[in-house]
Amino acid sequence: MRLLREEGFEVEEGSGGMPTAFHATWGTAGPHLGMYAEYDASPGYNQDKVPYRKPREGLHPWAPGFTDAHSALGVGALAGAVAFKRVLERNGLDARIHFFGEPAEKVCGSKAVHAAKGYYDQLDAALSYHPLSDNVVVGEITGCLYGSVVFTFECTEEQPWIGCDVFDASEASQHNTVRSPGAVDALALMISSTKATRENMFPRTGAWSLNEIVLGGGNATADSLPPRITQIQYTWRVPMLNVQEQIYEVLERCAVHVAAITNTVVSARWVTKIRPGLPNLALARAAEDIMIEIGPPTRDASVAEFGRQLEISLGLEPSDQPFIGTLERVTSMTERDEQIRVTLPPWQHHTGADDYSEYSWHTPTLRFFTAKPLLSQVDGLSHWANNAMNGVEAAIDPTWIYGGQIVGATAMRLVEEPELLASATAEFAERRADAPEEYLTPLLPPDFAAPIELPWPEYHTTPRGYEWVLPTTSAFGQRLA
Repeated sequence: MRLLREEGFEVEEGSGGMPTAFHATWGTAGPHLGMYAEYDASPGYNQDKVPYRKPREGLHPWAPGFTDAHSALGVGALAGAVAFKRVLERNGLDARIHFFGEPAEKVCGSKAVHAAKGYYDQLDAALSYHPLSDNVVVGEITGCLYGSVVFTFECTEEQPWIGCDVFDASEASQHNTVRSPGAVDALALMISSTKATRENMFPRTGAWSLNEIVLGGGNATADSLPPRITQIQYTWRVPMLNVQEQIYEVLERCAVHVAAITNTVVSARWVTKIRPGLPNLALARAAEDIMIEIGPPTRDASVAEFGRQLEISLGLEPSDQPFIGTLERVTSMTERDEQIRVTLPPWQHHTGADDYSEYSWHTPTLRFFTAKPLLSQVDGLSHWANNAMNGVEAAIDPTWIYGGQIVGATAMRLVEEPELLASATAEFAERRADAPEEYLTPLLPPDFAAPIELPWPEYHTTPRGYEWVLPTTSAFGQRLA
């Protein structure tokens, strides 16, 4: 935000009621073009550069462990926005730049809130960038819907677990009586019941997923008193809205029954709901042409050597070329769609999920990726060896610089070629007209409050060192039973 202000942007901090979000604007006339930076964290390496997972001897231990390289995303988008702004100034051209700081991407958290509160309604186009495995523009196959909710079980003992006690209340017998099963049993039953019902939520005819994580698990010592509170978060990615709603219906039904069994009360707090992506091939083709014209960046020989050292640290034979081949070429959007289509049934047009898709229902939206170095002998973006390269300047800088170039150049084409913006706008209107009515407005209500009060881990330096804690909260959402 400091750099944006130095460049003359007006910055609204805490946009949408989210303390770590912002909305920066520059310019007064011309098309309104939106760009954004994402930021959040995945466990990998802490601020003291001590790895949570110890690397093998010989591996540099100081690289940041973030799977999606959001630092590169943010810097690349910022570079494109600032470069675009400076070119406009130099040439006396007009455009209104909107640069959004979007936190909590890992839970698809902020863009749905910004969308619900109308921040994207004024945009004429949006440019969405992300580092990934390929240099490619997204074509017809876009992200899925995404839903996320936290269930809280509380043992309030508003109703006694048993109507009478066969023992008296003397001190000697207090620990012999029974108590409510309580919140820990509720958590265990919620996990087991949703596992048992998962295959009955939706047929296994398409690519969809449901995941859970425990936010709080009792946080008390064993005693004759029932554990008071537990929380579990469920997140699901699905290709259609009725499937999203059906999965939640089953989850809620499980939660209500579990609460009755364990003598707890249960509440539900929505974290987010996002819509699937809406393609825009007019913007996609323009950006693909720019991507090909600029061409993928080259990297210093030291990057390949670092990759070989990673291979050795993993007990692998070092390669002449340690990285996957997509690093040094542009993958066509058609090729990407064909590769993904192999894994999907014919009726499914969405896969994965990312909340960038919220932009696409308010304005013509470009989505593209630039490749970061990934080891060909290692599976998965999130492997620690691949994450390590996100902290090597010679490896990651070309990724975000290429992204910034495409952001800036595409924005300039939208200013200099009104016919491109007109074509993208016409396609946007046509696709919205053919879309289900339920997608035309945000799935969250305008008065939705971001769930900042939930006990997300907070990181603190204590006498014991750098560690995380779960803060206390009482905002549990809507009570279900």
